[in-house]
Amino acid sequence: MGLVVKATLGALVVVLITLLAKTKNYYIAGLIPLFPTFALIAHYIVASERGVEALRTTLVFSMWSIVPYFIYLASLWYFIGFLRLPVALGGAVVCWGLCAWLLIIGWLRFH
Repeated sequence: MGLVVKATLGALVVVLITLLAKTKNYYIAGLIPLFPTFALIAHYIVASERGVEALRTTLVFSMWSIVPYFIYLASLWYFIGFLRLPVALGGAVVCWGLCAWLLIIGWLRFH
C-alpha cells in the first residue's frame, strides 16, 4: 500500500471520529479507534514481508496489546476525576507507555 493510501485512511478515521463526536451518540466515537484500520495495514505488511508464521506471532502479541490500551482507558477514567483534561490525557499516555514497555520486556523475556 502506498503512503498516500495509508495517510488517507488515517485522515478518514479522524474525520469520522470528529463527525460522530458531534452527534447525540457521541460515545460511538470511542469505538472508531478500535476499528482495525492500522492493524489491517500492519498485518498485511508483516504477512507480505515476513510470511504467515510472523503474522501469527504478531497476532498473538497484538492480543496482549489490549492490556496497555485498557490501562490507558482505566487511568484516564481515574485521572479525569481530579485533573484537567490535558494533564489527565498525558498521565494516561504515560500509563499506556509504561504498560507497553512492560509488555515488550515480558514478550522478549518469555517468548
